[in-house]
Amino acid sequence: MNLLLWTTDVGEHLYPILETLKAEGFDGVEVPIGDEGDEKYAALGRKIAELELGCTCVTSIFEDGNPASSDAGVRRKAVDQMKWRIDRASSLGAEVICGPYHSAFAWFSGEPPREDERKYSIEVMREAAEYAGQAGIILTPEALNRFECYLFNTLADIGAYIRAIDHPNCRMIFDTHHAHIEEKDSAQAVRDYADLISHVHISESDRGTPGEGQVHWPEIFAALKEIEYDGWLTIEAFSRNKPEFASGINVWRNFAPSMEHVYQGGLQFIRENLDSR
Repeated sequence: MNLLLWTTDVGEHLYPILETLKAEGFDGVEVPIGDEGDEKYAALGRKIAELELGCTCVTSIFEDGNPASSDAGVRRKAVDQMKWRIDRASSLGAEVICGPYHSAFAWFSGEPPREDERKYSIEVMREAAEYAGQAGIILTPEALNRFECYLFNTLADIGAYIRAIDHPNCRMIFDTHHAHIEEKDSAQAVRDYADLISHVHISESDRGTPGEGQVHWPEIFAALKEIEYDGWLTIEAFSRNKPEFASGINVWRNFAPSMEHVYQGGLQFIRENLDSR
């Protein structure tokens, strides 16, 4: 379960949520990495380990450290910021860091993507992947829909990018929400990039409870079975629980009557689809 349903903050206030998710039957949690101090992540990592939960992370990067910038100084800051995030993920005991950190989140040049922007980002991410490899962490940069990103919108976009990076610690995340918007056929995209997919976000068309929207779930679960995917299936859903974060990602209403509705309903939905496979 992605903790962004509740907050972007890391601290002891998350401990009761972790305990609840463990009791509900979740195998792991996805922790947001922001800019808080080091010790908060280490302490949270100890709590996650105590509960015998697995861990992945999600993060983004902003204009001051844009990996696709033509400014070499900005790109160097991007490398430093990625290394800092990898260190925090390592202290959490995380296996994967996903997110749209290939470029500055929600920043637009006003033009279609240029090859030099992608080339700059490839160079930054190759260095980050080398560092992640030393920590045993897989980076999975994320293709976002056109309203949140212009550089990488489809699995074809991000697949070409990952192949160009050519590092075993840089792979692909498949996010059902973004694919629902951008792909012609989400299930076929899964098949086309079976060799790269190492993380999956189960995210509904409206960012609410999985199974209550318009994503073509039967076809997607069938495709995941076909490619013998055996990694994390992480519920990513959002709320207005933290207004500053919600407004930053254009979440203007709650998509479910309660948090419980999202994580309980989402878990049941995934289990039913896995059983049907």
